[in-house]
Amino acid sequence: MGVSYHIAADLGATSGRVILASFDGRKVTMEEISRFRYPMLPIVGHLFWNLPQIYQEVKAAIDSAIARLSSTQHTLSSIGIDTWGCDVAYFNTDGTLAGLPYCYRDTHTEGAVGRFAEKMPLKELYGRTGIQFMDFNTLFQLDTIRPKADRILFMPDAIAYMLTGEAVTEFTVASTSQMLNLSTGDFDERLLEILGLERSRFGRMIQPGETVGRYQGIPVIAVAGHDTASAVIGIPTPDTHYAYLSCGTWALLGVESPVPNAGDKAFEYNFTNEGGIDGTTRLLKNICGMWLFERVRHELGHDDTDVAVLAAMCDDSDIDTIINPDDAAFANPPSMTEAIGQYCAAKGLRAPETLAEYIRVIFRSLAARVAEVLGLLREISPDSIERLHVIGGGSHNARLMQMLAKATGLPVIAGPAESTALGNVLVQLKSAYKGCDLRQIAIKSTETTTYLP
Repeated sequence: MGVSYHIAADLGATSGRVILASFDGRKVTMEEISRFRYPMLPIVGHLFWNLPQIYQEVKAAIDSAIARLSSTQHTLSSIGIDTWGCDVAYFNTDGTLAGLPYCYRDTHTEGAVGRFAEKMPLKELYGRTGIQFMDFNTLFQLDTIRPKADRILFMPDAIAYMLTGEAVTEFTVASTSQMLNLSTGDFDERLLEILGLERSRFGRMIQPGETVGRYQGIPVIAVAGHDTASAVIGIPTPDTHYAYLSCGTWALLGVESPVPNAGDKAFEYNFTNEGGIDGTTRLLKNICGMWLFERVRHELGHDDTDVAVLAAMCDDSDIDTIINPDDAAFANPPSMTEAIGQYCAAKGLRAPETLAEYIRVIFRSLAARVAEVLGLLREISPDSIERLHVIGGGSHNARLMQMLAKATGLPVIAGPAESTALGNVLVQLKSAYKGCDLRQIAIKSTETTTYLP
């Protein structure tokens, strides 16, 4: 076979990139052709996403790749899009936007879980959906907003719709919503009834690997639209005896499971059952990842300082304070440094004062929280956990990786940082080449670093 070319649009919360990937029949090679930022957009006290800007950035990068390949007598084989979960976009019947999408960090859903509990017992809700309770889940956003729009699409599906005119609901990203029924794999009828929404206002349900539509004649493939689902597909592992940590703004810790687990312990520990490919379940828990670090870094004027340089500052401090990065105080405070200081004062802990102290407290606290949640995960995992695979941008942080190995007592396999984009491409290959071994392609396409406890 010759070389095939594929576009992976990988959109995270506040920044995205577009990757041009090539596949030679053995391994995937990736080149970043565009990177862009789209900060949360504050308007009249609320936070929104600038979806037209995001769409324009993605479209411009795709157009550029098509022109570049055409100039060398090559063609683009397919396009895939993954994004963060939970947030949705609203459209009118004629395809125009019905306003900007709310950002999940907006305060409009504060206390939404408690309010919804008055309409359905939380134990029943968990039994139906198997999803971790978080105020910003799509279910609670829609219950709060009560949208009047004709069409409601998750973010990767919204971009695909704007490219192709085809409205779909991709299964993995929809599974983050707390609206899918574990038994049917589609929207839960009772939940739609409570929300006052018709099933027809969402796109048809499709699985990773199916074709959404075409853009300039090129197939747009429904990859695992939730970025974490794509990231898990890109893990270079030969077996199932591992846990993964997708480490970015959020840190998602979990395992792949052949079946969901919505039992009493999973409910008590507030774990989530999100969809994977080929009928698998991502049994995981959301942990606040590099969010605190990113905010402190920005507040103290170090946006452009290399992360490795900042991480090395841990050696300049001996502060031993451990905070809970998942505390509600750190969700989106006006000042993260002040929020950390106030948390420490309330708990009787030594508060960090210097940049080095903040970084050490944040990294050690994240490692401690991962170790704590890993202990819970071991109790409900269908498989033994012998190592921790860390993927995403955080896997580049050698000091954090060593802290994780020490805190968990497990070998930490770091990389690839580009696991999400790789997983995006792999699903496109799955669509194009039936029966290809995605894990073997991932292993041949990546390099990792091992950290021992």
